[in-house]
Amino acid sequence: MIGLAFPNISPEIFSIGFFSVRWYSMAYLLGILFAWFMVKRNVKKYDWGLTDENLSDLAFYATMGMVAGGRLGYVLFYGGEPNPFWENPALILQLWKGGMSFHGGIAGVIFAVLWYSYKIKYPFLKIMDIIAPFAPIGLFLGRLTNFINDELWGRVTTVPWAVRFPNGGYLPRHPSQLYEAMLEGVVMFLILNILWNIKWTREKTGFISGTFAILYTLFRVIVEQYREPDAHIGFVLGSMTMGQLLSVPLILAGIWAIYKSFKTKPE
Repeated sequence: MIGLAFPNISPEIFSIGFFSVRWYSMAYLLGILFAWFMVKRNVKKYDWGLTDENLSDLAFYATMGMVAGGRLGYVLFYGGEPNPFWENPALILQLWKGGMSFHGGIAGVIFAVLWYSYKIKYPFLKIMDIIAPFAPIGLFLGRLTNFINDELWGRVTTVPWAVRFPNGGYLPRHPSQLYEAMLEGVVMFLILNILWNIKWTREKTGFISGTFAILYTLFRVIVEQYREPDAHIGFVLGSMTMGQLLSVPLILAGIWAIYKSFKTKPE
């Protein structure tokens, strides 16, 4: 039979009675902790004027923005029609059942950082530059979890590395979750951290966060060519998927940030 057998890893790491720890929540937790540790380390290394209290508050607000934005983004953009979340709003709070939108999550982070940067009188784009190089590790872990959860799989194919996903009808499909993990996670992490370690690009406020937005959009558009569109949504504009459509504002924001970086003197 064409295609590799799905490894069938349990979505739960362990459970005790009604309490269970799932790979999905662990991916979020590890991604946040890693980013917080690296941001804290680099702020001290380059003396960028943020205290430990600032960074703890920033981690809290950014996390709240990511979770709230990610969930609301999923409800608004991927709920379908009729939207079950409007019929039963209590479903919105059931995060343990999955359903998060990256674009909603990044919008939530942006609003949270905008508010906090205004509160402490610190440049918004500078904070985004500090966060951006380490965000890909969370994306990497999240996409691996999508693979484990047997969700967001790719389109039917005959490539030798195709995987027969149970929820995909045991048809040989692109493991598009792994494509995204490599591009949005590994490749983007390497590129952004190379830029971070170059003094000129590091001090161009907005350059690294703008590059993050552009790279994510390019990689997402590429992988969406191999990813199966959500059955209850399908294509939204011709052959464009919802993920590609939502990436348009993101790449425009990235271009704006890079433009600003060349118009602003290093701080």
